[in-house]
Amino acid sequence: MSSEKSKIDWLETGLDHIWLPYTQMQTNPKPAAVSHTENATIYLEDGTQLIDGIGSWWTNVHGYNHPKLKDALVNQLNTMPHIMLGGLGHKAAYELATRLAKITPGDLSRTFFVESGSVAVEVAMKVAVQYWMNTTGKTRTKFVAFNGGYHGDTFAAMSVCDPEEGMHSLFGPALNKQIILDVPTDEESRNALDDVLGSRNDIAAVMIEPLIQGAGGMQMHPPEALQYLREVCDKHNTLLIFDEIFTGFGRTGHMFAANAADVTPDIMTMGKALTGGVTPLAATTVTTQVYSAFHDDDPNKALMHGPTFSGHALACAVAMASIDLLEEENTLERVKKIEAQFEKELRPLEARKDIKEVRIRGAVAAVELVESFDLAAIRQRFIDNGVFIRPLGNVFYLSPSFSTTSDEIKTLTNAIIEMVEHLAN
Repeated sequence: MSSEKSKIDWLETGLDHIWLPYTQMQTNPKPAAVSHTENATIYLEDGTQLIDGIGSWWTNVHGYNHPKLKDALVNQLNTMPHIMLGGLGHKAAYELATRLAKITPGDLSRTFFVESGSVAVEVAMKVAVQYWMNTTGKTRTKFVAFNGGYHGDTFAAMSVCDPEEGMHSLFGPALNKQIILDVPTDEESRNALDDVLGSRNDIAAVMIEPLIQGAGGMQMHPPEALQYLREVCDKHNTLLIFDEIFTGFGRTGHMFAANAADVTPDIMTMGKALTGGVTPLAATTVTTQVYSAFHDDDPNKALMHGPTFSGHALACAVAMASIDLLEEENTLERVKKIEAQFEKELRPLEARKDIKEVRIRGAVAAVELVESFDLAAIRQRFIDNGVFIRPLGNVFYLSPSFSTTSDEIKTLTNAIIEMVEHLAN
């Protein structure tokens, strides 16, 4: 008994000192205490096993504890864990930048490394603003973004999120006011965007999560919307930013969502699955044309941004191994199989009156309910049923590792079906 108690002493003691993300610490239930992970399974300290349905906030695409990722980490650790990129360089960062130039769409050729997705968005926005200063001497400080969008929790990133999104509404008065429109999926929304871009000269860029707006409830739009964005941005001489932090590296059934539309943005952000969920790393990559505006004899045209852990050697080495796995393990075929299974097992829910919509693309499935529910109680019921699923508002969603087996996927989809039935009764 004493040994069992000691297993979770760290949780009981630590709860007096830790501050958890997106959590009201006074009222939220205790988190589930994790002892270890393996493949698609989360093991709790009390022996409970959970199939992970959301890939640890969408990062884990190869399964937990993949030996190739661990080997890459250890090998780099034994060589050099980290060295600053100010005046110094190391092989892992330079090779990863070269690799990303080869696998990203079009001529996205120059990459700036950061530690988190929010900061990658901040860098993208800084690049867009400074691009116009460097090329025209004019200041463009506004961004067009879209309802349902989420781009991060830092101040500039928050400003381009959906203003009605609950996590950030408190900070509205402190944010720069951006232009938030509907995703251009019909004539009315396309005309609205065309009108805005045609009537203003202060817009630095248009930013979107391509194909799937993740934290906004897995809202989805067709590739044609991205093609229109490219067309209208070119028409009005405006930069286009794709935030592929969630959608990149196979999640949508394409290496990048941009590939599905055959569109190259001017700037693209990446993160989450970049290292397979092993270490923090994100990136902002730009086209040759955008980068050329900064490559100059004038020191004032340099991008003045420098994260301490930019190009972290351990993370870059793991990212290279993760990309190897994406290319070696028929990842996109795996994603297609997951998508087909989601269609077979979850699409029938759409016929129910208590279901607003079922959305599926690649290794993402979302079941949106008409009515809201008690999130804390539902999360615990999922755990009691042997799965880890964390709803977004009134949306049950899945974004599992690509290595999750068909039996494990079946357990996840059955858990959602059971939950829908439970709420109906």
